[in-house]
Amino acid sequence: MNTLFDKIWDAHTVDTIAGGSCVLYIDRQYIHEVTSPQAFEGLRQRGIPVFRPAQVTATPDHNIPTVNQHLPASDPNSRMQLETLEKNCEEHGINIYKVGTPKNGIVHVVGPETGTTQPGMTIVCGDSHTSTHGAMGCIAFGIGTSEVEMVLASQCVLQTKPKSMRINIEGELNPNVCSKDIILYIISKLGTDGGTGHFIEFAGSTIRSLSMEARMTICNMSIEMGARGGMIAPDQTTFDYLKGRENAPKGEAWERAVAEWSKLKSDEDAIFDKEVTFDAKDILPMITYGTNPGMGVAVTGSIPELEEIPAVSETSFIKSLDYMGFAPGDKMEGKKVDYVFVGSCTNGRIEDLRAFANAVKGKRKADNITAWIVPGSRQVEKQAIEEGIKATLEEAGFELRQPGCSACLAMNDDKIPAGKYCVATSNRNFEGRQGPGARTLLAGPLVAAAAAVNGVITDPSKL
Repeated sequence: MNTLFDKIWDAHTVDTIAGGSCVLYIDRQYIHEVTSPQAFEGLRQRGIPVFRPAQVTATPDHNIPTVNQHLPASDPNSRMQLETLEKNCEEHGINIYKVGTPKNGIVHVVGPETGTTQPGMTIVCGDSHTSTHGAMGCIAFGIGTSEVEMVLASQCVLQTKPKSMRINIEGELNPNVCSKDIILYIISKLGTDGGTGHFIEFAGSTIRSLSMEARMTICNMSIEMGARGGMIAPDQTTFDYLKGRENAPKGEAWERAVAEWSKLKSDEDAIFDKEVTFDAKDILPMITYGTNPGMGVAVTGSIPELEEIPAVSETSFIKSLDYMGFAPGDKMEGKKVDYVFVGSCTNGRIEDLRAFANAVKGKRKADNITAWIVPGSRQVEKQAIEEGIKATLEEAGFELRQPGCSACLAMNDDKIPAGKYCVATSNRNFEGRQGPGARTLLAGPLVAAAAAVNGVITDPSKL
């Protein structure tokens, strides 16, 4: 009667202490330049080494520029963080994928594509979207800097076990609907607190039909509904994705691994603390209109009227629309857009770039649009060039930039100017997330492509 989450959590629980907290063993820790410097300094001050450096992987991503990566970062704080990460990794013998090297990229893109992330693992990183790795059948979650230090020192972290939740999606998806639309739809229905206190397993025929990259998009945004993380049971799609990757098992070890991974699923009679089911036919291409990921509607839909909003949410709803320059009842289609950003750990994989490029092929970017197409890793960039995606983009008036987190959180130079609207394939639309005063509309790569070509929010079926 165990859930997939229970099986992995219980197998990694070293001890349970008074009050119910668990000492959880961590198989893999990912680190980047923003949340690790203080953790290493803490170790240094206490005279403690990194306990198991072979189980730590580093890749700079948040601050790195997406043009001229052969030059040092222009911002002195960014440059210092990047240099500090390299020094810390060298001092402690940690593997790092440095800027400009073939395996560098966003940590949540690099982990799966190198085969470092594998089913059944516990994975942490000082980054909230660590939940991405759950798509491989892992327990993966973000931790704070003090916990980064704790894992570096002990390979364990102190955690309270979350409740379990299962979200089932059943049926065949409508045309032009991608995984980003699925998760935006779910959050719009359940709210940004719908998963609070829970770890979510995504299941059902729709989920099973998705590619690994699409599954990563869904798990990536599970935390935007308040969940501790999201996960999907591994299956043949997972094994096919992992086979042959650099750090995946080989030969007989591979056969043994697949046999073990195949057991990683919730029991038929497993009981979840909360369970919800949605019909895939109800999901249309989505876009957000407000300042949290739950404020989303179909691209062909309208912003809710004030009377449709619960009284307790009215003030924040009105404040959000004031910030966005929208009004209750406004139709989303036809609204002017200034920027389009395709990238991030949510939608910066090769599948996302393929979808965008296929949609804009033979067309032209609208003159009023500034577009940043940012691959999630050097590997994605390489594939985009080899597959002709870069050439297709350039013919349509777009430019493929170099990999990094970029305008998802605007910690480098890729900032949306105040008051400008950006259709972004990233994960958060909070006030100022993409730059002070920036107005973010979250969407998938097909909705982004339609906006980039027409210069306004457009139903991708009309592209």
